[in-house]
Amino acid sequence: MIETIFEKGLWSTRFMVLLSVVFGLVGAVALFIVASVDVYNTAAMVITTYSQHLHPEHFHEDVVGGIIGAVDLYLIGVVMILFSFGLYELFISDIDIAKDDEERENKILSIHSLDQLKDKISKVIVMVLVVSFFQKVGHTEYDGALEMLYFSLSITAVAVGLFFLGKVGKH
Repeated sequence: MIETIFEKGLWSTRFMVLLSVVFGLVGAVALFIVASVDVYNTAAMVITTYSQHLHPEHFHEDVVGGIIGAVDLYLIGVVMILFSFGLYELFISDIDIAKDDEERENKILSIHSLDQLKDKISKVIVMVLVVSFFQKVGHTEYDGALEMLYFSLSITAVAVGLFFLGKVGKH
């Protein structure tokens, strides 16, 4: 009897995961809102700049940086959604409505093991890092040929890394 009560209590502790699911989704919504406001502000800056026939220095870099920064936040929001869906399906229950979507070949949120969750999240995190890298590169000033060589080598390294990440993901 004590063993049964203990096991029921132990099994019920899995519901603590609901905290991370709910707050993960709250975090995702917050990131999507912040990113959307950033895109709105960037668009407003573009409209204001062109309507007033202004041509500020580094304008294009600021626009691209604002948009890339928003993409970065959206991708992190996607990580939070994947995290929340994955934890819910692994610890609480399969999402019934998602099973209907699986029949239509939409399996991006279908997670059946911790390894699948880790793989999906790590791929999105790598994309976040790539986007962040390019955002930083866009604001960097180069003084000589050696710095440009480092720049091209770093982009080549990122491209090679993405190539191999894609190869590993297919096997």
